[in-house]
Amino acid sequence: MYPVQILGSGMVTGIGLDWASTCAAMRCGMNRFGETRFIDAGGKWIIGSEALLARPYRGRKKLEQLVVPAIKECLLPIKNISADRIQLILCVAEPHRPGRLPGIEDLLMTEVQVEVGARFHPASKTIAQGRVSGVMAVQEASNLLREGRVRYCVIAGTDSFLLSRTLAAYESGNRLLTSKNSNGFIPGEAGAAVLMGNFKQEKAEAVRCLGVGFARETAIVESELPLRADGMVEAFKASLADASKTMGDIDYRFADVNGEQYGFKEATLSVMRTLRQRKDRFEILHLADSIGEVGAASVPCVLGAVLAANQKGYALGRTAICHFSNDDGERAAMVVAH
Repeated sequence: MYPVQILGSGMVTGIGLDWASTCAAMRCGMNRFGETRFIDAGGKWIIGSEALLARPYRGRKKLEQLVVPAIKECLLPIKNISADRIQLILCVAEPHRPGRLPGIEDLLMTEVQVEVGARFHPASKTIAQGRVSGVMAVQEASNLLREGRVRYCVIAGTDSFLLSRTLAAYESGNRLLTSKNSNGFIPGEAGAAVLMGNFKQEKAEAVRCLGVGFARETAIVESELPLRADGMVEAFKASLADASKTMGDIDYRFADVNGEQYGFKEATLSVMRTLRQRKDRFEILHLADSIGEVGAASVPCVLGAVLAANQKGYALGRTAICHFSNDDGERAAMVVAH
């Protein structure tokens, strides 16, 4: 992979309406989990992390209003650059996600560009692969920046689990944290975006994406197969090889684990099968304990958090491996460094 760097970030989450406030709240371990307007099977209010938007938007309009401020914010570091020199890659939920809004692949990109007030490069596209969408977008951006077809690339993601059909489906599958189930996730919503540029324009505080890897897991969360983390191990090895690194070179991990035991077990097994040297500390960071499960917005949220940690000097090291997983078995990993 051609290395690319992160130049800026923007976020709208349940704990902040911009990048700085969201990352500061995450650093303090804060959350704004509260009762939603939905009730679980036990008659209790479902706990979630809802973004405090200016108005109570619904449907595609809500997804748009989550991500548009984030896109505008991440573009602040660059000025006097024509929008047609910037590629926009929009990450959204996978087609089979329960309760997924219709038409988001075809309509949301146009609606977002209208609201931003800019027409981005013709290569702009939507990737509907849920949590792994962002890693696919990084690979796409790397190719276009290497070829010189665009000057910059914006990778944005928007998602919300606070939909009645979505919550009902995950609750019926014992996936949701409710009054009757402790092994589940807290639903959230977010819009996030990162600005990617050529690594040759490197800044001291910039974070570079060095390698990516993809694989597929057969023992998915809803299957009864024994989990060996084969898919994530393969994704780890591919991303490390792409970055010319070993797991021993990695200082810490950043994952999309959301509170379910499955995700933590997969993350643990993946390290056990790839790390070949002793480490006194090898911490795993995650955003779900602050903003809940945010689906397709996970990758730009993680990259924004890594950028903030490096700029503010509280990162756990220089190199990290970030990994993401979809319910259908898609796995992705990415090596980042500063």
